[in-house]
Amino acid sequence: MMPMPTTEELKQRACQEIDQHKDELIGLAKTVLQNPETGFHEVKTAKLVKEQFARMGIPFKDNLALTGVKGRITGGAGPGPAISIIGELDSLLVPDHPSADVNTGAAHACGHHCQIGMMLGAITGLQNEGVLAHLSGSVVPFAVPAEEFVQVEKRMSLRDEKRIEFLSGKQELIKLGEFDDVDVAMMCHTASDMGKGSFAVGGTSNSHVVKYVEFRGKGAHAGGSPHLGVNALNAAAWSLMAINSNREALPEWETVRIHGIVNRGGESVSAVPSDIRLEWRVRSATPEAVVKNSAKVDRCFKAGAMAVGADVKITNIPGYLPVINDGNLQGLFKNNAATVLGKDKVIHVRADRNRGGSTDMGDLSSIMPACHPYTTGATGAGHSKNYVIKDYEQAVLAPAKIMAMVVIDLLSGSATGAKQLLNAYEPAMSKDAYLSFQRDRARVEEFNGGVS
Repeated sequence: MMPMPTTEELKQRACQEIDQHKDELIGLAKTVLQNPETGFHEVKTAKLVKEQFARMGIPFKDNLALTGVKGRITGGAGPGPAISIIGELDSLLVPDHPSADVNTGAAHACGHHCQIGMMLGAITGLQNEGVLAHLSGSVVPFAVPAEEFVQVEKRMSLRDEKRIEFLSGKQELIKLGEFDDVDVAMMCHTASDMGKGSFAVGGTSNSHVVKYVEFRGKGAHAGGSPHLGVNALNAAAWSLMAINSNREALPEWETVRIHGIVNRGGESVSAVPSDIRLEWRVRSATPEAVVKNSAKVDRCFKAGAMAVGADVKITNIPGYLPVINDGNLQGLFKNNAATVLGKDKVIHVRADRNRGGSTDMGDLSSIMPACHPYTTGATGAGHSKNYVIKDYEQAVLAPAKIMAMVVIDLLSGSATGAKQLLNAYEPAMSKDAYLSFQRDRARVEEFNGGVS
């Protein structure tokens, strides 16, 4: 009888398998880069994932939250917990990015294409017959849609058509029950400057709420009879001044970010603008702070409407919760990253260090143990035309190895590691409590300033 391989031997086998497929894995990430698609419309990217799952013999479900693809491989050492490795399908809208789609303006200016490569890479390593046979439980590779909260008008249309309820991928998948059979979730995000580091664990993110704001005024000839109109653009402008007047009263420790864009700025320069649409975002360190600051911003929008006698409708849309990195899972990431990259390359960020952005991985981390580390490999500012992956081995292969190794720590040896982690875990909220909290955020505020 062959001796049982050690955990370290299983990790070596997985990493060797990933290395043997490195050109293929990097090529897959680059294929996604050249075919960017925004949230809930990732048809080509989902098709690529399905083709890879089929080629690898992985059974899967598709069309989850419209485009999500969920696979499952089962360990050969008996039952145990299910560990999900997540990759995000969607891109941003950055028309001047060097890899942007010339027709849609979609571009992977946040590195999600690498997430697909690293997810497939980790599964490639774990599928090695000398590895999978010694794991208890299952591994769930999950390509999820719509993490970037963009194109709100389009997503609201999908909601009106009853095709989705929540406007982000993980939120909708939680509601659909597609994480009910998952016990632990992990993923890795690319990043640019980390100084001398290559991999970072820890930290958190902002909670946020999304606002779609419609100012209604009254049209009139801008030169001949402006006194007969009500300028909705002026209402919006007054609102933004009111928001800016509140910034000095926003506590630093709440990491507040209030920002947005004008989706519709008027019909014609010769007409008094009567229909102005804004897409706005309020971010804060805690869900409670978001609720408070969201109400403050709504008050500003109403004040702008009142100032000129316009009407305003504010559609509040449930945004994301802060990331809670499970301490035990984070420790496994830190140790394995040190093995792959060297201890001096791993940065441990304190738990309360808020990066300012938001992710729906925060929602998932509120109901199950989760970890969301970062790997370098990119240059330029995230979400900009300059954000480009320069080192694909660091951005795809290294995190693939690290995640495969963490799964081995959890599911080898009768899944003792995963069982201990789950026994020590207490969720921030139940799934039902989460859904109730988010649904309570979905509110419409209206103020009649005199137009209707």
